[in-house]
Amino acid sequence: MSRLATSLCGIPLRNPVLAASGTFAYGVELESVVDIEAIGGLVVKGLSREPMEGNPAPRLWEAEAGMINSIGLQNIGVRAFVSGKLPALRRFATPVFANIFGYAVEDYVEVARVLEDAEGLAGYELNVSCPNTKHGGIFFSSDPVSLAELVSAVRRVARRPLIVKLSPNVAQIEPLARAAEEAGADAVSLVNTFISLAIDARARRPRIGAGFGGLSGPAIKPIALRLVYQAAQAVRIPVVGLGGIASGEDAAEFLIAGAQAIQVGTASFWDPASTARIARELDQFLAREGVAGVREIVGTLRW
Repeated sequence: MSRLATSLCGIPLRNPVLAASGTFAYGVELESVVDIEAIGGLVVKGLSREPMEGNPAPRLWEAEAGMINSIGLQNIGVRAFVSGKLPALRRFATPVFANIFGYAVEDYVEVARVLEDAEGLAGYELNVSCPNTKHGGIFFSSDPVSLAELVSAVRRVARRPLIVKLSPNVAQIEPLARAAEEAGADAVSLVNTFISLAIDARARRPRIGAGFGGLSGPAIKPIALRLVYQAAQAVRIPVVGLGGIASGEDAAEFLIAGAQAIQVGTASFWDPASTARIARELDQFLAREGVAGVREIVGTLRW
């Protein structure tokens, strides 16, 4: 599908459709149901310095036109990933990005340092939607100063491309996108999930074990499109769009809004092969529209 060939931060992609972090496990677990070589790239689930058990059950709730999750960033830890998962991922030509998170700047830096010594990764995605426990719990994603400090610190140890995943739970996205760019990010991805609450009216209790959860899926797509457009207008670095993408035409909408690549998340829960399907559908959409190459539609929204 040469019509879909593109690149992100200098990394060649066979197509602009990537699997989003937290929805595709560590990649290797899904190779029996989806052709890994048919997607543009994959972002593994978030990695921390040490293993984490995550939040109490229930962790998922099917909302109207979407899903609420509160997994709590459960993961095996960065060192176990490097030794137990990354070797298998090297079999694929598909670029692999490691999602990194922590609760202090040092956490992110240490995870990046460990990954820097490993082979088989194309780049990193920083999940900044975490509270900075060393600075009173303010979220990295909501404070441009804290965000810039974090990105700068990771940039100093990371040689590979650095993508910063922005949260929609902010008053304005532009100052955060610019802060990430000025601090050394090679790209930004957005949006992460919306903080939400589902209630069992009979039990008068939250339907999620941890209380609040993150809303994703088709319900958030119009808001995600708006934020992607605003971020793309605010920065010169590439933007990766995500939020409710379930079809090839959905993907095209994000590209038209200014994204240079997209990520598929919630759709993988009801269709594990959705990433490859959406890439095919995007190719078919471009063919019907007479578009020779996917880059031709990036940032072409007309008012």
